[in-house]
Amino acid sequence: MDVPSRDDITGLILAGGLGRRMGGVDKGLVLLDGRPLAAHVLARLAPQVGALVINANRNGEAYAQLGAAVIPDLRDDFAGPLAGLETGLAACQTPYLVCAPCDSPFLPADLVPRLAEALATGQASIAVARTGEQLHPVFALMRRDVLPDLQAFLHAGGRRMESWLQRLCWVACAFDDEAEAFANINTTDELRAHHPGDFPQ
Repeated sequence: MDVPSRDDITGLILAGGLGRRMGGVDKGLVLLDGRPLAAHVLARLAPQVGALVINANRNGEAYAQLGAAVIPDLRDDFAGPLAGLETGLAACQTPYLVCAPCDSPFLPADLVPRLAEALATGQASIAVARTGEQLHPVFALMRRDVLPDLQAFLHAGGRRMESWLQRLCWVACAFDDEAEAFANINTTDELRAHHPGDFPQ
């Protein structure tokens, strides 16, 4: 398997959640250093992919102002990240899709090429980021043709990405040298505690 090129990959920012741990606010639009969290993610992910979309179920116009197409879940039950992933794969026009959450504004600038290398080396359908023993399943690069299996999994009531991975050929890609780049912001306390200057640019 050849290493997927940038132009073969669509980036998907997952911003469709309910933000329960942040009081129900739309996390992707919460400001950090004067910009929405999703804008930070977009700025880091865009140079690594050929196309970019945002999965959001609320405030579509606000997300559209960030400069990417906005697509809501195909399902209406807020089924979590996998529902957003299903939507992204269904809309994807490239052979590969990479996803990242809207609340991780410091994601690695080399996330996609490293995942692409791992995917090709492992002859896998999905490559997932890992730091130490911790898997980061919402930072993943996958073949577009995993969509039918994902749809079957969701139809059967599956919701956890870790459980879905076990059905497929997947590989983990180590990012131990950039572990801090996967910090995510789930609460207002975490928002106060994080400053871009504390992380690699």
